[in-house]
Amino acid sequence: MKLSRIENITFMMILVSFMVSCRDELCYDHYPHLDVSLSWEYEWERDYGMNHSANWDSSLGFDYDALRPEKPEWVNLVLFSADGLHRDNYMDNEGDNITVDPDVDHSLLLYNGDTEYIILSDLASPPKARASATDRSRASLTSFSEIHPNSRTTNPPDILYSSYIPAVGAISNHENKPVPVKMKPLVYSYIIRYEFEYGTEHIALARGALGGMAESVYLIDGRTSDETTIILYDCDIKDFGCEARVMSFGTPGFPDEYYGARAGEPTDKPYTVNLEVRLKNGNYVEFNVDVSDQIVRQPRGGVIKISGLRIEDKDSSSEAGFNITVEDWGEREDIELPVMPG
Repeated sequence: MKLSRIENITFMMILVSFMVSCRDELCYDHYPHLDVSLSWEYEWERDYGMNHSANWDSSLGFDYDALRPEKPEWVNLVLFSADGLHRDNYMDNEGDNITVDPDVDHSLLLYNGDTEYIILSDLASPPKARASATDRSRASLTSFSEIHPNSRTTNPPDILYSSYIPAVGAISNHENKPVPVKMKPLVYSYIIRYEFEYGTEHIALARGALGGMAESVYLIDGRTSDETTIILYDCDIKDFGCEARVMSFGTPGFPDEYYGARAGEPTDKPYTVNLEVRLKNGNYVEFNVDVSDQIVRQPRGGVIKISGLRIEDKDSSSEAGFNITVEDWGEREDIELPVMPG
């Protein structure tokens, strides 16, 4: 039987459609997908009245924008399904296309994984998932620790971003649903300046501590825990004294307004900075200063200034010193490492 031209064309269209279509029993990948695209919020501090971005102090020696964090290298997306199962999906800092189960509701928790001084816990339960800094100890911190009893001593945390999407509606096979995600910082920077009015030239080494800050932060909304920590860090020696850039989760028990809650109010909790300097003659000099008034106005990063410090002649004279090695300046860091299979 000879087919007409129209019948030939119709037959060919049906044949092509059959060849390129994907039947469920033959298709290699017929699952639904989420097309996750990431954007990043490069903030190093939050403004609660200081207005640093508009009134930046140029005497600090660097621009406001120089403190903005860099984009992390990679992200872990934890995919939670309604049945309680969860699965890790690793992607670069732009996003990725991930496979999901058809006709199932999901929630997404995302955070950057390229951290060294952060411990993540309770990731199987989004409301409990939180980040803490790794332990660090300093034997000479006795007097300062008495100001902040029951506080861990830790490293400054790394830059940490997160985002949480509580519900992504169920999609069917072959669907590819766009999911834009904004990654928000959970760690902020404090510039801490120790300004001396006398004796700076005698300083050989310097290190500091910031007490009263949040021990951990919750990944889903940026809330900080009520527990406090003492953050230990090294300082750079400057013409005016000493300076450090210190990373922190911010103040404890604080619901950040940028995550949907009202900004914090003044508190009677102590916030204190410590400075320990080793002089060129081998002597140690220590300073503890209450900075509660500055921290309360800057609960998520900012600039802390301590002025009027002095190295007295009796401490810096050659007769007052003794020989000491750099090893005596050491401190111990306790960093949790993964257990390798035996």
